[in-house]
Amino acid sequence: MAIDTALFHQICIYILYGCMVVLTFVVLERLAYYALLATRSRSIEKALRVSKLKGAIFAPSFQGNDVLSRSIGDYIRAQTTRNLSRAQVEDLSGELFIHVNDRVGARLWMLDTIVTAAPLLGLLGTILGIMDTFNALSAGGISDPAAVSRGIAAALLATAIGILTALYGLLGHNLLHRQSDVLTERFKRFLLAATMGDMRRSELPAE
Repeated sequence: MAIDTALFHQICIYILYGCMVVLTFVVLERLAYYALLATRSRSIEKALRVSKLKGAIFAPSFQGNDVLSRSIGDYIRAQTTRNLSRAQVEDLSGELFIHVNDRVGARLWMLDTIVTAAPLLGLLGTILGIMDTFNALSAGGISDPAAVSRGIAAALLATAIGILTALYGLLGHNLLHRQSDVLTERFKRFLLAATMGDMRRSELPAE
């Protein structure tokens, strides 16, 4: 059964264009989300400093719908309303950190997947395009060398788009990964600063 290499070549290019759209959506959505979390983290840090000066931490200071505010609020309320042991407090902080880390790092795997797959998909599109050109040559349908060159150039377009997509995704992934690391590290400091009872309360370092 003959394979329509020209059709699959075009499909590869359309998929790469789709990957660029997905990359753009994820990058913009994560940047907006991280900007919101960064604003909330500054509010949480300020509230922790003020409450530390007063000698007490009050859970109502951390009301909010974002994952950082909810997690810190749950952590403080659990310590103030429940008689938790040191081990239980550590388990709760670990559970909350994993939850926040998962929410902050959501959808970054899509960037990583596209960065890996885009060059390979572009190479596949190029191979299919060259196969289509050679098939036309073998069928005697092309006698003009310039037409052959145009066919190979069109085939190489898939590789170029694949590499461009991978570079775009790599830059976006590195930028977002760095910001997610900053947010999760801040949350870890918040957990230490909000620990009460017989646990050592950590100072929040200046930014």
